[in-house]
Amino acid sequence: ILFVSREAATSSRPCTPPQTCWFEFLLEESLLEKHLRKPCPDPAPVQLIVQFLEQASKPSVNEQNQVQPPPDNKRNRILKLLALKVAAHLKWDLDILEKSLSVPVLNMLLNELLCISKVPPGTKHVDMDLATLPPTTAMAILLYNRWAIRTIVQSSFPVKQAKPGPPQLSVMNQMQQEKELTENILKVLKEQAADSILVLEAALKLNKDLYVHTMRTLDLLAVEPGMVNGETESSTAGLKIKTEEMQCQVCYDLGAAYFQQGSTNSAVYENAREKFFRTKELIAEIGSLSLHCTIDEKRLAGYCQACDVLVPSSDSTSQQLTPYSQVHICLRSGNYQEVIQIFIEDNLTFSLPVQFRQSVLRELLQKAQQGNEALDEICFKVCACNTVRDILEGRTISVQFNQLFLRPNREKIDFLLEVCSRSINLEKASDCLKGNMAAFLKNVCLGLEDLQYVFMISSHELFITLLKDEERKLLVDQMRKRSPRVNLCIKPVTSFYDIPASASVNIGQLEHQLILSVDPWRIRQILIELHGMTSERQFWTVSNKWEIPSVYSSVILGIKDSLTRDLVYILLAKGLHCSTVKDFSHAKQLFAACLELVTEFSPKLRQVMLNEMLLLDIHTHEAGTGQSGERPPSDLISRVRGYLEMRLPDIPLRQVVAEECVAFMLNWRENEYLTLQVPAFLLQSNPYVKLGQLLAATCKELPGPKESRRTAKDLWEVVVQICSVSNQHKRGNDGRVSLIKQRESTLGIMYRSELLSFIKKLREPLVLTIILSLFVKLHNVREDIVNDITAEHISIWPSSIPNLQSVDFEAVAITVKELVRYTLSINPNNHSWLIIQADIYFATNQYSAALHYYLQAGAVCSDFFNKAVPPDVYTDQVIKRMIKCCSLLNCHTQVAILCQFLREIDYKTAFKSLQEQNSHDAMDSYYDYIWDVTILEYLTYLHHKRGETDKRQIAIKAIGQTELNASNPEEVLQLAAQRRKKKFLQAMAKLYF
Repeated sequence: ILFVSREAATSSRPCTPPQTCWFEFLLEESLLEKHLRKPCPDPAPVQLIVQFLEQASKPSVNEQNQVQPPPDNKRNRILKLLALKVAAHLKWDLDILEKSLSVPVLNMLLNELLCISKVPPGTKHVDMDLATLPPTTAMAILLYNRWAIRTIVQSSFPVKQAKPGPPQLSVMNQMQQEKELTENILKVLKEQAADSILVLEAALKLNKDLYVHTMRTLDLLAVEPGMVNGETESSTAGLKIKTEEMQCQVCYDLGAAYFQQGSTNSAVYENAREKFFRTKELIAEIGSLSLHCTIDEKRLAGYCQACDVLVPSSDSTSQQLTPYSQVHICLRSGNYQEVIQIFIEDNLTFSLPVQFRQSVLRELLQKAQQGNEALDEICFKVCACNTVRDILEGRTISVQFNQLFLRPNREKIDFLLEVCSRSINLEKASDCLKGNMAAFLKNVCLGLEDLQYVFMISSHELFITLLKDEERKLLVDQMRKRSPRVNLCIKPVTSFYDIPASASVNIGQLEHQLILSVDPWRIRQILIELHGMTSERQFWTVSNKWEIPSVYSSVILGIKDSLTRDLVYILLAKGLHCSTVKDFSHAKQLFAACLELVTEFSPKLRQVMLNEMLLLDIHTHEAGTGQSGERPPSDLISRVRGYLEMRLPDIPLRQVVAEECVAFMLNWRENEYLTLQVPAFLLQSNPYVKLGQLLAATCKELPGPKESRRTAKDLWEVVVQICSVSNQHKRGNDGRVSLIKQRESTLGIMYRSELLSFIKKLREPLVLTIILSLFVKLHNVREDIVNDITAEHISIWPSSIPNLQSVDFEAVAITVKELVRYTLSINPNNHSWLIIQADIYFATNQYSAALHYYLQAGAVCSDFFNKAVPPDVYTDQVIKRMIKCCSLLNCHTQVAILCQFLREIDYKTAFKSLQEQNSHDAMDSYYDYIWDVTILEYLTYLHHKRGETDKRQIAIKAIGQTELNASNPEEVLQLAAQRRKKKFLQAMAKLYF
């Protein structure tokens, strides 16, 4: 209004007559266009939209002082038209509109655009064929649905809360109303999200240009609405939006929507990737000068990079993946050695940003600080790689490296020298890079106190190459003048560089190279050189890290030729080490070279190497394609069968190979072979085959009737025997005889620790469930057990043991806990295993932890309680245990609510719990979750009796809800109960998760 008055005062034209509406005056006199053409209009265009729509949406008051909706009169229609004209002036740029307008205002504006574009009200957009609609109508629908999914995506981002000013009641009420209105609109948009995505996907199939309303077309609508179809929508009037520009915007918005959905459904990331890369292609076609297609290209690049990491392309070998993707995959799978190799290679290319490398180190340091001691060495290695990258680029050494290198040892220095050697190409490196590396090595030497470590660096090939003779002599002089702790100043010594290299020095250098090398042909060459220098040494003893199984030692060390003995021993030891650290490619090379060598003179060692290569291939498959569920090749399965059936005498066999082979057959459901085709002699000679056969047969018989499950009884007896203890009597000094229980009994086919180790190699859910239920049943057989643990398929096992005293139930209880921990690491969303974990905590009086797992079990099988929890998960026993947990935690209102979950409501327990006044839960704020009217009536009576008026009113309000009326149909009552169950369980989950 002020704006119109100001324009009227400065205009030379006569003022509008008093009887004319000022909005009509604004429209007819074209003052709006004149204002918008100013360089810096005040008020701004978006402020005008807000003012116009607020005026148009003001409710009216009738003669009875009743508030009525805004009337559909000429004044309000003109106001809405003015708002649309301002938006048309802004070319319907959603980036500008979303930045300045709230969700309710923009929702109103776009709905007016749909209305004026002749979109039938109440018609679903997904049911309309965009290809047959007029161009402006189709564009209006696209604008609305683009805004809808953009708003949903934006609402998923965290928002920094503005600092509240002085509290003003009217302002707070207005903010609260706007917040509630926004939440309601978002709820509707999310319900329609699937339809909006379908509309936008359909738009990508259009092959015609579209048009959007301009101020001129909107003027035509105001002057003569009947000419709309002929003048604006079916013709080329309006602002032309090219097909490529429209598709580019739609692809980007769809990609953002799919990416946001990917947090709950990772398969959708593939769709996001496709849309983002299509957006990049369209931007390249359109060019950066497009007026109607504004895409944040930096954000798009970030999305594309994230998709590359989350969804590698289908033909994703390690060479084709980006370094980001490789690092992400390795961190997720725990393959930290591969991360180190990537960082070393990156020291040559400088492709990974330093900040990214530092974030990886921070993540590993955090895990190490949480108690994972195995990561300490990995942290140093990653830090060393980052430090070498820093010094190559001229940055200072980080504090973290100095801390991790505070206590140097031979392994750390060996690794640091390896990183330095592999991080610089001496033939192509610039003088600057060489100078940085030389300065770093000199500083490391000056920081070391142990001369042995200084010698390791100063005798290294890289050090000798980078530093001139004068620099090396100067370094020695500096070390002599250092702190007397080094003892170089006490007795002058001749510089090492002044002494010609002796044979012992050359041997030391070659031994050092022998330790570091994983190339079989280089190892062979080094050993030939070493044996040419001396015949007195046994070079397989150079490193104490070279270990081979004792069953192989006697055979290998019995080889008469010393060179062959050293070579076979070292190749096998290095291959086993590479396999342990999951460097399977180098392990395969080492084993293949060893196999080729021993084939010439020892059939026995040839079979040993074939067995080790079989084990390596099993590990390679399990760590690679096997993780995604891809079945192993038939050749590998045949080789595993061949190993199990092997009857060659005098072949040294490692127990772990048989163990892995049987586990492999169970994991890939080769039950037919284990039950019917396995040779009889194997069952007697190999305990793992016997155990595997019983497990496979039990899996096969599980669907059958109970009386046919004979193998289940056999498996039960085998496990009971393994868990039994042998009693021994010992006479003490006082002459009394005492009973000694031998923990690891030899009564069974294997030790309990061996059984547990074998089980932890299994991944097949059914096999793990059967083993877990067996141990749970064995745990429940105890006479002194108070709280049974429930498990799936527990009924197939016998219910008693003849000799109960012989079973080591303490070991059984420990085994159950370890098995549950392992199975949940395989699949943390198995509700049956989660219930077992909850029962264990319940039995050991850890009620809060028990509730956590009971709730988690319900959440994983009900989409976080958005669906009903299956009754076979939340049985009456589970609900009663949850009730007891809440009762012992003094959460008495929760007890009363859970009593409703039982098939027959336990009013006695509910009323007794509500009588408790010392409750640790939210009490009356939980009344909205009660749907049983009897409990609510009792609450009303109880609060009235205690004089608690406020709480009584809350209970009365809860009773008064129409959906709880006893006269309602059963479906309505069940729906009301289900809705309250959902909200209560979600509230409990937030409390205990």
